Amino acid sequence: MPKLCDIKFPSGCKTLPEGFWSSVDVWIKKPHVVNKRLCGAKETEGENVGREALKFLLDDSESSTKVLSFITGHVSETEEHEEPWCFSVRTIIPKVNRYGSKSHKEVILKDYSKQQVTFLPFEEDAGGQVCLKSGNIYQILLINQDCEEWVVELHLMAPDAWFSDGVAYPHPAWFSTDLLPKLVRWASENKSSEFSSTLSLLPVEKYSATYQQLKGKYKALVKVWPEVTDPEKFVYEDVAIATYLLVLWAEERARKGLTARQTFVDLGCGNGLLVHILTNEGHSGKGIDVRKRKIWDMYGPQTVLEEKAITPSESFLFPGTDWLIGNHSDELTPWIPVIAARSSYACRYFVLPCCFYDFYGKYQRRQCRKSQYREYIDFIAEVSHISGFQTDEDCLRIPSTKRVCLVGLSRNYQLPGEAEAERRRTDYIHARRLAPGVTGQRSAARNDGEGCCGSREAHGSTWGSGFQPRERVETVRNCAALPRDIVDGVVQRVASSLLEMTDDGGEGATGRLEQRREPLGRRGRRAAGASDPAAAEEGVWRPPDAAQEPPPGLQSRGREGLHTRRP
Repeated sequence: MPKLCDIKFPSGCKTLPEGFWSSVDVWIKKPHVVNKRLCGAKETEGENVGREALKFLLDDSESSTKVLSFITGHVSETEEHEEPWCFSVRTIIPKVNRYGSKSHKEVILKDYSKQQVTFLPFEEDAGGQVCLKSGNIYQILLINQDCEEWVVELHLMAPDAWFSDGVAYPHPAWFSTDLLPKLVRWASENKSSEFSSTLSLLPVEKYSATYQQLKGKYKALVKVWPEVTDPEKFVYEDVAIATYLLVLWAEERARKGLTARQTFVDLGCGNGLLVHILTNEGHSGKGIDVRKRKIWDMYGPQTVLEEKAITPSESFLFPGTDWLIGNHSDELTPWIPVIAARSSYACRYFVLPCCFYDFYGKYQRRQCRKSQYREYIDFIAEVSHISGFQTDEDCLRIPSTKRVCLVGLSRNYQLPGEAEAERRRTDYIHARRLAPGVTGQRSAARNDGEGCCGSREAHGSTWGSGFQPRERVETVRNCAALPRDIVDGVVQRVASSLLEMTDDGGEGATGRLEQRREPLGRRGRRAAGASDPAAAEEGVWRPPDAAQEPPPGLQSRGREGLHTRRP
């Protein structure tokens, strides 16, 4: 068998051979973490097969003998294979479909007795006809050398016949430079993730197709983004979240036999882009945030965005809404499952936690065995369970370190048990408010009577009392809001001081050394005097005469921004 490459494991590696199979499973189930041109893969459930089943699978083709010899390691048909192979099939899902109706699949054969796994790629057309790509069959083996050294090897059945397109069929060199080193690292670490696999609740192929469609449709927003935030991050992140929700809702409609599209309310909608995309894609809904953003005016009247502070109460329930959304909703995050549960028995929710908030203040960490993020996700899941939801956890594919979402698709109690469920919610929230380290502050937000159910004084209408929403006007805590003349003055003064230090003034090296030792205040006053002698006596900076040219190469800041003057 032609060996393409091999890599030795670190000496004394204690995670093998179990770590090897864990790393192989990552490559099988999550090929996109290595091959960035893939969106993922879908694998069938494994089953054990023997030699006869393999011969039937290969359909006695001309190359079947050669393929069987490669798989079995040249064991003859008269010799009996010790254990059956674990057989499964994975469908490779590219990010961009370049293959039309053809599906790219691989038969995966795991041989646990020999510590090897074989990949047999084949293509399947829309009519179900399959074609084995025998030139691209490869095998990954774990070899134990000298009882202490472990090596992982990659074998190709027919290196000269290998076909590469860079997507479903990478170049052989890619296996050496990218795949095998990753397998060795994963096998050596053998770490299990704290969180679910990405997109575990969705069909990956539908997500991939929808994401590419929406990405092409809304990418123009990157060029006209009026906010100070990074346009690429926020646009593509919201496109990915919208994709997730659209596919999730489409699957829900198919499962329940519904035709009407789900309605939604996005609480703490921020820039409103998620609301805009969902609305454009046919879902009726609105977004609410305490502060209007500049980009809101660009969306048009069909995108409904409201500027108001949200205080959890009877005035902010949504009985006619199918889904509540909390996308980085900060202080509202723990309240969203509660608001959804109290809005109606049919209301569901989606929440993507970010900052760590409890009901009435910052979340206080209680366990050191978990990461703070894992602990907070568990807290929101607990809130969801107490609120009465069957809670699912998933991991999104977004450019963010906070990618874990929680979804409440159904209830864990029947409708007649609503009174008992409400009692549990009330007791839990009350207990959290009295928990050590949680300090409640009465909300300064004013209920203006324009709540989503109208302003009504019902029993429990103050169940959010003590909740503190964020201020309508964002407080600037850095130097970004300083007047331009002060910024210009500081820049000019520092630049002049630096230029003064490079001029020896006839004193030579000694003069420059003494100048560097001179106190900053004296240097600053002398620099100020370079443009205005009177200012030097006062120890203040005054702008130079408008006709005076700045030094060559120095950036001058005018009304239009920074400009570089060249000599």
